[in-house]
Amino acid sequence: MKNYKHIGLLILFLLLSVLNVKAQIQVTNPKNEFRAVWIATVVNIDWPKSSIDNVAKQKADFIEILDTYKKLNYNAVIVQIRSVGDAFYPSQYAPWSRFLTGKEGNAPKPYFDPLAWMIAESHARGFEFHAWLNPYRATMDLNTAILSPQHDFYKHPEWMIKYGEKYYYNPALPEVSDHLIDIVDEVVKNYDIDAIHFDDYFYPYRIKGEVFNDIASYQKYGTGLSIENFRRSNVNNLVKNISISIKKIKPWVQFGISPFGVWRNKSVDPKGSETEAGQTNYDDLFADPIAWMDNNWIDYLVPQLYWSVNHPKASYSKLLRWWSENSKNTAIYIGNGSYKINADSDKKWSNPNEIPDQINITRTYKNVQGNAFFSAKSFLNKNQNVTKLLMENQYKYPALPNVVPNSVKKMVIVPSANNILTNPISSSFNVKYPLYSKVRYVMVYGAKFNSKIDIKDPSQIIDKIAFKENIDTVAVVIPNYKLDKNTSCAITFIDFYGNESEPTLVNFTL
Repeated sequence: MKNYKHIGLLILFLLLSVLNVKAQIQVTNPKNEFRAVWIATVVNIDWPKSSIDNVAKQKADFIEILDTYKKLNYNAVIVQIRSVGDAFYPSQYAPWSRFLTGKEGNAPKPYFDPLAWMIAESHARGFEFHAWLNPYRATMDLNTAILSPQHDFYKHPEWMIKYGEKYYYNPALPEVSDHLIDIVDEVVKNYDIDAIHFDDYFYPYRIKGEVFNDIASYQKYGTGLSIENFRRSNVNNLVKNISISIKKIKPWVQFGISPFGVWRNKSVDPKGSETEAGQTNYDDLFADPIAWMDNNWIDYLVPQLYWSVNHPKASYSKLLRWWSENSKNTAIYIGNGSYKINADSDKKWSNPNEIPDQINITRTYKNVQGNAFFSAKSFLNKNQNVTKLLMENQYKYPALPNVVPNSVKKMVIVPSANNILTNPISSSFNVKYPLYSKVRYVMVYGAKFNSKIDIKDPSQIIDKIAFKENIDTVAVVIPNYKLDKNTSCAITFIDFYGNESEPTLVNFTL
């Protein structure tokens, strides 16, 4: 009987330990964590809500998305600026998107540059702006009559391959690769983005009974490779060359990719995951994230794990562990399928704790540094029971995105003359741009109840303020309730890589 009693006590102890760990996870908010949302523009999934909305409404709707996710303490937006050979910005390589103006090739009226505007509004709210481009998809259907004469379908028909109900750029053609690099270069050179982002669409997902007809290109350029390795080589070369080009222009701009969540099934490769995915990156999309990591071609991966925690064929928890164990040289964030909440045949998505639980599990892996959610409309005036849980627990406090991988360095700030100008009668002051530095934000920290200021504590983050172009001063105004009776705060500077300077104490009179 004593042995049974000891076993019972041991089980009880282990159970309490697990519950305690779970409770700790739920209340622990990291200071640095990637919290992103995808804003899809293709077929007006998230924004603009309609291609025929006027500019004022489109702007108001985009700001609503930003303000919603700002309140939820997100810190990055991944905005689709090229979806089907088009552009949400003035480009010499692609026509204006019909998803923006109603007709492909038509500029916004009244004219403005949506990309420059979106970046400015995002930075003003402390968001990183990741410019999301779809490289190979040329059309969404076979109705080519709606395409602009400036679309590559008409300018370079020899680049196109019809597959299923769409046209695709042929990844095997050197001219296509060069063209896509030019498109990325144009964005990196002309816009103050934080990252270039590709999604999971490389070679198209397989369609039963259809053949992706790149045989002529394979015969010309295959050089003895199998057709599968030839295709993987084409994708690898694009990823490599895009990476080199980005870093040559602006080394702080990240290159991130969000691949399909399964690299390979274990049934075909012992290195694969314990999954039964019908299609995989390596075997069907000819995309090899392992090679990208091995060769340092990317800064981050966001594998799309759009399944519930214990899904029988593709478990979120098992795939999370697989990506954690196989990560190398690269930041790993996890893509979460918030679009499935209360809208999926898997009834686990009807549980409001599904997404919070996924975040909790993700945080148990030290080399996984955050999450991204598809897509923006999931939490826009809907699923409020889930957002309430996030605001009260996992995302209770703000967080800073991680430093660009392999770019961690100590910031040495040289203050400007009268760098901090204080108002002696209130908690407001101006901060000048520091000399000989390249910074993007001023961070403001404060503590209540006379407790010590600790910039490692996310609960003490008061504000994140962007320096505007050509304006070398920012105004800081702190509501009194944020400080209680404290008469000081601390500021730091964030550079373009995400590094944070040592704090400077600011004293004032309330």
